[in-house]
Amino acid sequence: MNNKLHTEAVDYLFDGILTLKSKEECYTFFEDVCTINEILSLSQRFEVAKMLRSGKTYLEIAEKTGASTATISRVNRSLNYGNDGYDMVFNRLEESEEK
Repeated sequence: MNNKLHTEAVDYLFDGILTLKSKEECYTFFEDVCTINEILSLSQRFEVAKMLRSGKTYLEIAEKTGASTATISRVNRSLNYGNDGYDMVFNRLEESEEK
């Protein structure tokens, strides 16, 4: 994990996020904390990761999401060499869908 990221302020932010109890609360909080473009960028990266995991090509992903090849490449690098955060979340989403 990136030591530059581990600060008291980031810990406090994450503690705050962990208190959110519904999707509606997430919308309320993130609309206050982030710009619309920041939220859309995060959701785009998440969609790119989902598509990469399912074997889609860069061209298919770019056409569907509008993401640049640089963004797709960055997400792919995180999937292959990152901290497995995407996989952790996707696995939990898949588990919750199975229930």
